[in-house]
Amino acid sequence: MNEIDETKAPLLDHLIELRARLLWSIAALAVAFAISLYFAKPIFGLLAQPLLNAGQGKFIYTNVFEAFFVEIKVAFFAATMLAFPVFATQLWKFVAPGLYANEKKAFLPFLLMTPVLFAAGASLAYFVAMPVALSFLLGYAGDVGGVTLEALPGIDNYLGFVTKFLFGFGVAFLLPVVLMLLERAGIVTREQLKSGRRYAIVGAFAIAAVLTPPDIVSQILLAVPLCLLYELAIIAIWFTQRRRKAVPADEPA
Repeated sequence: MNEIDETKAPLLDHLIELRARLLWSIAALAVAFAISLYFAKPIFGLLAQPLLNAGQGKFIYTNVFEAFFVEIKVAFFAATMLAFPVFATQLWKFVAPGLYANEKKAFLPFLLMTPVLFAAGASLAYFVAMPVALSFLLGYAGDVGGVTLEALPGIDNYLGFVTKFLFGFGVAFLLPVVLMLLERAGIVTREQLKSGRRYAIVGAFAIAAVLTPPDIVSQILLAVPLCLLYELAIIAIWFTQRRRKAVPADEPA
């Protein structure tokens, strides 16, 4: 018990520590926002590249302030991405003193996996899913029954589309981390995950239907990786269980 007793502190000290961590996070977000606002136009150009590659090179805005607020949203989106490592570090520094050594070893890999998996999901959305979805959606432009349909995407509407894609795929790819943490906390077991595989597949396609446009290709592009990540989580849990069983009871896992 000495290992954790040494880290005990009054509630006021915890609140002061929490305030310090929040201030560091807010400061990091503010600095990242200032930098991102300066580069807002190039960042939006990067986000707009999938649409440009799909053959659509024109945006419109119908509100006088729309273009200005889009730059603010782009800067905030980029700042959140840039400041995420600081958020994660401050979270770790806040919770780590209250953990045993074996708990720190168990939690730290999940913390390190989070940005990697999020980046993998966002990359899949940007380089694969979005081009497919945009090609499908822009395919409705042209002559339809004697009426000419022309795609004129609004700048704010497109920004909402691309950020939804990136965040949706990024968060969805955190599935292994969530499942492994739930197993580590004793909320679910590997056997339950294996027996619930069929429900997980249905859930993966349901999530894909919500996060992607109504074309089957982009839905499959998200649902299939989700199913694979579910299986990866089951395998990873099997390895961690074997490791915990192999460690003697008097040593930290």
